Amino acid sequence: MTLNCSSADRTSAVVRFRFDETVSLADAEMSLHLAMFAVEGLFGRARVRLDAEYELIERDHCIDVDGGTEVGAMIVRVFTGLLLREFGEDSFRIERMTPANQHTEPERTACA
Repeated sequence: MTLNCSSADRTSAVVRFRFDETVSLADAEMSLHLAMFAVEGLFGRARVRLDAEYELIERDHCIDVDGGTEVGAMIVRVFTGLLLREFGEDSFRIERMTPANQHTEPERTACA
């Protein structure tokens, strides 16, 4: 799924989920997919495909989610709830990204 932060509004709405090394990034990504599936029930598949964006950053052991749309904000909320239940409060941190703490030219992944 692409994290296409072309506008300033989107860039400032990115939420970074930084995981402990004990958390499998693949398992965390599966939880994100489950959150996206749940949000499809509220907004429909097409709207989630259009508005949902994320980036998996293996070297930093984190996932960035674009929360700049109504769909993205709901995905962030559902994803957070799933992570709390699956991995526990102390297994990850949430950071709201600003242009100053964004990394440059991230590797992009396409949405399916």
